[in-house]
Amino acid sequence: MRIRAVMRKEFIHVLRDIRTLAVVIVLPVLMLILYGYAINLDVRHLRTAILDEDRTSASREFICSLQHNEYFDMVLYLGRPEEADMVLARGGAKLVFVIPRGFGRDVASGKRPQVQALIDGSDSTTATIAQSYVSGFLQTISVDYARRQAARAGLPAERLAMPFDSQPRVWYNPEMKSTYFIVPGLIAVILMQISALLTSLTIVRERERGTIERLVVSPIMPHELMIGKIVPYVIIAFADVLLVLAAGRLLFGVPLRGSVVLLLVHSAVFLFASMGIGLLISVIARTQLVAFIAAILGTMLPSVLLSGFMFPISAMPQVLQYLTYLIPARYFIVILRGIFLKGTGPEVLWKPTLSLIAFGLIAIAVSVRRFRKRL
Repeated sequence: MRIRAVMRKEFIHVLRDIRTLAVVIVLPVLMLILYGYAINLDVRHLRTAILDEDRTSASREFICSLQHNEYFDMVLYLGRPEEADMVLARGGAKLVFVIPRGFGRDVASGKRPQVQALIDGSDSTTATIAQSYVSGFLQTISVDYARRQAARAGLPAERLAMPFDSQPRVWYNPEMKSTYFIVPGLIAVILMQISALLTSLTIVRERERGTIERLVVSPIMPHELMIGKIVPYVIIAFADVLLVLAAGRLLFGVPLRGSVVLLLVHSAVFLFASMGIGLLISVIARTQLVAFIAAILGTMLPSVLLSGFMFPISAMPQVLQYLTYLIPARYFIVILRGIFLKGTGPEVLWKPTLSLIAFGLIAIAVSVRRFRKRL
């Protein structure tokens, strides 16, 4: 009877506690939706560029077949071979088809026409899937070409099977090592969680200890308090930056093809943005436990699922793709993979850099607005 009474008390407590009910009911559904939609390795609508050096009816027919394939989205038509490297480095396309001179002549004479596919290997998951899509696409149109050739010659199609001679090349990660893809993303996820956790307890800790009153009666301005709270942790977290970057390079052998100084500068910008989010959590939360849980849930799940760390953003539903723009780790992963694997410079990385700066400024501004210098 006493056990039953205790059980009844706990059930009543849970039913009356809205926050507990929210965790019990909303969190599992939210996690199921995120995992169910975000974990999708089917990559469609690959951003594809074309370099047509042949410019014949045969090459135009090849491009037309490519345009009607659901796996490839034609976004650019290149005029010079040098542009292929540029568009892959900038992330303008994940795949470049190169149709060489003599393609139409080879098709007309029944030879094996050659087509080169240049694939961005900085995302090994997408690159592997892209390779299989390229092979499947070329095999399909090879059958169509063979049938037409057979019809002209009056022979069975099997006698003139003419598969395309594809020459796929994976740039930036030719060996398709998954560590080259995972480690830069993992660095972003780890730093996001650590930096947000460091600052998520700053203001709420003052409130729980009763020292918030000293800050309230002091002459310090709210923005000065926010900046004073965040800067020491940025300096402390920078030691973690050096540690994880060194571990990624020395332990996992991830090549660093870009500038070390540029990498450290962008890391500082990312810490500023992620710690601003942690500071906002600290201002809103009423207890350290709530702040800790909010920091974990607000950084770990989004950073792993919605940042492009493990799963291609292009494979997510449109709604989730828009949601990924609110995840700072998304931009830092682009920066890390660009500097580590592609050796890209500030002329390519300025957009994600500005996004991170905006995140930090907005988070601190909202924190200042939410903080009130009164009890």
